[in-house]
Amino acid sequence: MRPVLIVGAGKIGASIAKLLVHSGDYDVTLADRDAAALQRVAARAPVRTLALRASDADGLAASLAGQSAVLSATSFDANPAIARAALASGASYFDLTEDVATTRKIRNLARRAAPRQIFMPQCGLAPGFIGILAADLAHRFDTLDTVKMRVGALPQYPNNPIMYNLTWSTDGLINEYCNACEAIVDGQRRDVQALEGLEHFALDGLEYEAFNTSGGLGTLCETLAQRVHTLNYKTVRYTGHRYLMDFLVNGLRLGASRAGRRQLKTMLEYAVPITLQDVVLVFVSVSGMIDGQFRQITDARKIYHRELFGEAWSAIQLTTAASACAVIDLHFDGELNGDGHGFVAQEQVSLDRFLANRFGRYYAIDRYAEEIPI
Repeated sequence: MRPVLIVGAGKIGASIAKLLVHSGDYDVTLADRDAAALQRVAARAPVRTLALRASDADGLAASLAGQSAVLSATSFDANPAIARAALASGASYFDLTEDVATTRKIRNLARRAAPRQIFMPQCGLAPGFIGILAADLAHRFDTLDTVKMRVGALPQYPNNPIMYNLTWSTDGLINEYCNACEAIVDGQRRDVQALEGLEHFALDGLEYEAFNTSGGLGTLCETLAQRVHTLNYKTVRYTGHRYLMDFLVNGLRLGASRAGRRQLKTMLEYAVPITLQDVVLVFVSVSGMIDGQFRQITDARKIYHRELFGEAWSAIQLTTAASACAVIDLHFDGELNGDGHGFVAQEQVSLDRFLANRFGRYYAIDRYAEEIPI
């Protein structure tokens, strides 16, 4: 059995725990300060539970005794402390953060990693799988021109004015819409404004819009620096959503302060219902030169909500948890690229190995791919 500690018993942490423990190969300990959350998970899956605050340094150190890996599924600002505890214990470290500054701190800690100890932040959907897919497509080109990465967690049946239902963390959604976004423009790394860069496209007869949001590129700006003319990440929504969110975030200036963001969160959670009936759209398009010809390769995938272990799982819940579980599994199986210790970026993961993995296979369905000369 592979001993793993998961810090955070929210929706995604609980989902990761269930996927790992139901595989039969993991001894999972789930830690959280919320006893009721731990009890809910333990009633559905044979996991160990531990009452723990992520800010408790001594508690973290004790909880990591005998663990081979730890995954942080809690607030991103707790990740550095969890990573420091992992470093001291020798356990490998994984997290789900989109925060660029937090990832830099984790990377600095990874320089002191023990042999066979890795630090792998930004697991999940975006960043996470989207970076694995984009890197795989990019590697097929002799020279790169443009890499476009698009991801959307969308209600399957939109029927309100903003054409959206809450499908995951409201705090995470607001951060995406308010924080600065990384991109490469004309060969230079730049910060671009969230909710800008509006574009439209169609897939399966449905019209979508996409616009800049923060956090989805992971470390690709650094990995593809000096190699690509244009690199960007945008969130996909149904047409019309961006206009109304821009009015709230910028027109009413609710994104300009912490107080405004709290007010925006209250408004969204009061007026916009949660749904588990969603679909995750993953779309990557890369262009460049192959054998002297200017080509474009596009890969699009749709992953739908489903029932697992007798429960309804949303698509965003499944894709985020499955991606994190896949890279943990690949690590234990010795199948991650790299030298086996220290910092591991998502784009170092082999797409073929990921999709062949028992957790990564959830991404292998409902796929559309096309290569065309330009």
